[in-house]
Amino acid sequence: MTGLTTKQLEHYRSKGYVSPVSAFSSNEAKEIRDEIEKIEKNWPGSLEGINRNYVHLVSPVLNKICFNKNILDAVESVIGKNILICGTTLFIKDPNEKGFVSFHQDAKYIGLEPYNWVTVWVAVTDANEDNGCMRMVPGSHKDNLKYHKQKFDDNNLLTRGQTIENVSLDNTDPIILKAGEVSLHHPTIVHGSGLNLSNDRRIGFVIQSYIGTNVNQVLGKMYVQKARGEDEYRFHQYIERPLKLMGKNEIFLQKKANDELSKIFYSGSKKLGKF
Repeated sequence: MTGLTTKQLEHYRSKGYVSPVSAFSSNEAKEIRDEIEKIEKNWPGSLEGINRNYVHLVSPVLNKICFNKNILDAVESVIGKNILICGTTLFIKDPNEKGFVSFHQDAKYIGLEPYNWVTVWVAVTDANEDNGCMRMVPGSHKDNLKYHKQKFDDNNLLTRGQTIENVSLDNTDPIILKAGEVSLHHPTIVHGSGLNLSNDRRIGFVIQSYIGTNVNQVLGKMYVQKARGEDEYRFHQYIERPLKLMGKNEIFLQKKANDELSKIFYSGSKKLGKF
């Protein structure tokens, strides 16, 4: 295993994130983009709303991302050798649209405990300050979970529009990535992203998250795949890897998983969002 360097691991522990980490070549990133856009073209609407989640269940190409050795080596440095893939989400910002992600903490609503898990953000296209890259509040992972106001904004890419208010951009670090690079961040770090002001799409494929096998889902049910190691706890239900792009069984399993995920995302909420 190569994994994170000592310096990178110290940065993760101190700041709550590490970036950039090389994972894919630019050509491989282009193949991932082509797969996403092929699905969008041939199956219109199939990656929208709740279906932007668990996308690794409907495409062998997208599923393969989660098993990338470079990513798993880095993840193992953080959470150990027993690793489950717990979910994926597409964060796509088209040019001239108003999509944004409010400042939030991943651990607030997902229900994965203990926090032996990490989110990996894969840059399918370049991510920079012009096209709305993520911004992290360094060191905020050391604080407790904060109050999130549920705003249900029309252009917010989060389920409830959950928002930590009054976060100053001056106190954030931009996560600038080239296509094929990834970042890793802690479950409780405060982060968000702004508008895409460029003339191209900004596409992020997010593995949310890689969890240690000792992590349980306390709010509902998660469907997982084993990436590495052994699972002595067996907290979660395993789900098949896809064999066919947008096959009947693949779509069925994605819907099954997303039905359960929606219950987790909206646990305790009297209102539903569009994701």
